Formats: sequence, C-alpha cells, structure tokens
Amino acid sequence: MRLSVVTDKAGRTARGEVELKSVYGALLNFRSALTALGDAVNAAPYGKPPQAPILYIKPANTYAHDGALVAVPDGVGELEIGATLGVVFGRRATRVTAADALGYVLGYTVVSDVGVPHPNYYRPAVRFKCRDGFCPIGPSVVARDAVRDPDRLSLTVRVNGETRLETNTGDLVRPVAQLIADVTSFMSLDAGDVLLIGVPANVPRARTGDMVEIAIGEVGTLTHTLVTEKIDDPDAHYRSLPREESPAPRRTSPAPQEVPLGDWGIGGREAR
Repeated sequence: MRLSVVTDKAGRTARGEVELKSVYGALLNFRSALTALGDAVNAAPYGKPPQAPILYIKPANTYAHDGALVAVPDGVGELEIGATLGVVFGRRATRVTAADALGYVLGYTVVSDVGVPHPNYYRPAVRFKCRDGFCPIGPSVVARDAVRDPDRLSLTVRVNGETRLETNTGDLVRPVAQLIADVTSFMSLDAGDVLLIGVPANVPRARTGDMVEIAIGEVGTLTHTLVTEKIDDPDAHYRSLPREESPAPRRTSPAPQEVPLGDWGIGGREAR
C-alpha cells in the first residue's frame, strides 16, 4: 500500500510516496486504557502491569485506504474503532535512543485499528484483529517536521457526525520517542514500517452503515464506512485496492483455525 507524503495535512505540497510495509501496534500504551483494567493487571499469570511494550501485528490484508468500505463480519453486531497515530519510519531504526528516535521518523498518519470486540486485552485472537480491511490508513503521511510535537496531538472520533471520543496523545505511558527506543531495543523497524502508538480507553463502537471519522491534530482526518460483509465474494477487498497493489485472486481453501497471539508481545511474550 502506498501513501503520498505531504508537507502538511492540507496536502499542499507533495514529497513523493512511501510504500507501507509492516504495521505494529502497541497495547495499553494510553494511561486511560491501563487504568481501565484496574486490578486485573495484577492478576495471574502476570502479577503486575506490563514492564515493556506489548506488541501485535496488523498484516497486509488489513490495510485499506481513506474512504474505504470496511466489512462487518457476519454475526457481529458492532466493531471497535481503535483510533490511533501511526508513526511511519524513513530509515532503519535499531537500538536507537529516545533522544535520537524521532530522527528516524519519516512522518505521521491516521490509523483506524478496527477489531471485533473481545474480552482479552493481552491475547486478542487473530480473527478479531486481522480481518480484511481492518486497518484503514491515511489519507497521507504528513512529514515529521510539519508536526510540532507528536505527544501533544488532539484525537477525535466521530460516528455519523457525532463525537464519540476526544482525547490527546499526551496521555501516553511511553511517549512516541520512548516507545520507539523501547521497541527498537529488541527489533529493528525498517523504512516504510508503521508503529501504532496505542488506543485510549472507552474505544467507540460502530455498526453497519455508520460513517467513521478520525481526526488527529496536525496530521489529518481519516474516514471509512462500515458495510455488510459479502461472504460470496472473498476477493472484494483486494479489488478495492489500486490496481498495482491488488494481488492475484486467492484460491478457495478451508477456513483457518483460530490462532491466538502470544501472551505479552510479538511471537508470544512480553518483550524483555
């Protein structure tokens, strides 16, 4: 998936395009989300709040452009709209310090981390977070130097024009630079990778027919609409992508079994 890189959210001057690669999300990085769990964070098997970033992956099949039609799975009444800031990297970042971290950032974008409501904050099943189209991104990448402070951005979610959430990125457990430093201490982030900074508590929900708008400070506004899933057309999501991004139609195969993510991070555990 490609996005234009612009000098401000109005898109007055373009700086080319970036091809997005891997998208990683951080769980419980808003203080409000961590507080909302209450004493549950001290329960077994963990016994204490997370001491390092808890990561998950939004694979390529979830990517969708601004204005996308996002399918609500059959039998699901509502979807969670996890509004978040996406940090897009311009070069490889490996074991960087918080002081240097923003120097590896190309820019910022708006992301809707869509998911099926589920009770497990630590181990969301892939089938709840990784449906086709469950990660609208855009409308563009706003260059790093056009955003004065990524830790002081307003974040608003509207559903059918009604405001459902208002917060700001000043509520982060790990500010953007520190999150980058902590993540790159154990894994590299390459040019084109996107790191989602987390979602706040009280994530809004939306139903089929609802139009969602996510506005983030100096970064812009992302929109998408929820529609009924057409299970007789498994390749509809891919045909909605620009022609050069559309893969060959998939072969019909048995439905995969549910595969849970790990307990505390990518591949199975809390990053150490």
